[in-house]
Amino acid sequence: MVTVLNHPLITHKLALMRMETTGHKDFRENLDEIASLMAYEVCRDLPMEDVHITTPMGPCDTKMLKGEIILVPILRAGMGLVNGIMDLIPTAKVGFMGLYRDEETLEPVEYFAKFPKELPEGIVLVLDPMLATGGSAIAAVNKIKERGAKNIKMVCLVGAPEGVKAFEEAHPDVDLYLAALDDHLNEIGYIVPGLGDAGDRIYGTK
Repeated sequence: MVTVLNHPLITHKLALMRMETTGHKDFRENLDEIASLMAYEVCRDLPMEDVHITTPMGPCDTKMLKGEIILVPILRAGMGLVNGIMDLIPTAKVGFMGLYRDEETLEPVEYFAKFPKELPEGIVLVLDPMLATGGSAIAAVNKIKERGAKNIKMVCLVGAPEGVKAFEEAHPDVDLYLAALDDHLNEIGYIVPGLGDAGDRIYGTK
């Protein structure tokens, strides 16, 4: 299932990020804030368990989160979503997935992966700001599934229809969350209108 989070605060902050004149400091700050806002919605259906606690006024039966939440950013741009989500979920653990595209086969190749031991039982949020062709997201989820993860959500900032369609076909069991669904991919595979190269704009590189 695809969920586009059409929230006024998310849309406003994303508009600031889209501006060509926005520098990397403001870009990162708005990304942190959007990530926190998105996490609130992404986590709406997380499993809960009954607990018995004591308040200053006496005993209380209530609920708390059940299970580990594991963030898996796709390097490098996915790191830009981590801090904002951890501000909301400071107990989350973090894994890492690094992929590059083979110039001959054009297929994503894993060059780095490291995950918490709780990955198979955890609630895994795979993070990548841009869902363009969908190739990296599909490959990352494939490799995370191979390591035993079952409860996976894909969290992206901006998606293109082409990438969304490819991802849904490859992983119909993984919920996909977007801050915005844009128009199309251009001839070099960038999202239009998009916001440019997310990694470069996060870290101030070219």
